[in-house]
Amino acid sequence: QVQLVESGGGLVQPGGSLRLSCAASRSIYSFNAVGWYRQAPGKQRELVATVTSRGSTNYADSVKGRFAASRDSTRNTMYLQMNSLKAEDTAVYICNAQIYGEAYWGQGTQVTVSS
Repeated sequence: QVQLVESGGGLVQPGGSLRLSCAASRSIYSFNAVGWYRQAPGKQRELVATVTSRGSTNYADSVKGRFAASRDSTRNTMYLQMNSLKAEDTAVYICNAQIYGEAYWGQGTQVTVSS
């Protein structure tokens, strides 16, 4: 069983930055892919960013150039650096990891962008 625990969410003003963390219960490099999703109130969950086992990254058009996903093997952790935040980035951010055909999810962390 894989466990994922997010942290780093909070309240930030428009234009500000946050870094989200997702700690995994096994090596972050053991997964076929890891990533971040988000879900805003009344909206469907959407993909934000993914990182494959080879290190390739993919981003939603809405966050390209502002967000960056990365992995740290020494901490079994993946990160989402979010810059130039906008009100429309407000959502619960949820990390995801895929291995052996199974998908695992964290509990989510709230990000609120407001002045």
